[in-house]
Amino acid sequence: MNKSDKKLEKALRESLTEVCDIALESVAGFQWITHRVDFKRFPDSLRIVAVFATDDDISHAKSHREDLYLQSLITDKLTSAGIKLKKPEKQIFLDSEQACDLQCEGDWNRKLLRY
Repeated sequence: MNKSDKKLEKALRESLTEVCDIALESVAGFQWITHRVDFKRFPDSLRIVAVFATDDDISHAKSHREDLYLQSLITDKLTSAGIKLKKPEKQIFLDSEQACDLQCEGDWNRKLLRY
């Protein structure tokens, strides 16, 4: 990872940490947030995953439009850091601990390869 990639990674981590802190207080069932990126194809390769405890928590979030709130929050925080998502609706995902346990035996590294 070169110096500019390290700066981008730091900005991503800091922005997503802010999102996480806010979402933990305001979005029911939200647990944590992570990302994957190939800096050679940045920002197109950036994938952000907001993780909930259960699939029911995701359904609840969607029915209360909290998925759109999270997408907006993520987009705003990244934009403030100078990172522009080209297609947030195709780069931000919701997933659950429950789904990872069922599909990948709790292996998030394997699960995140699907994004």
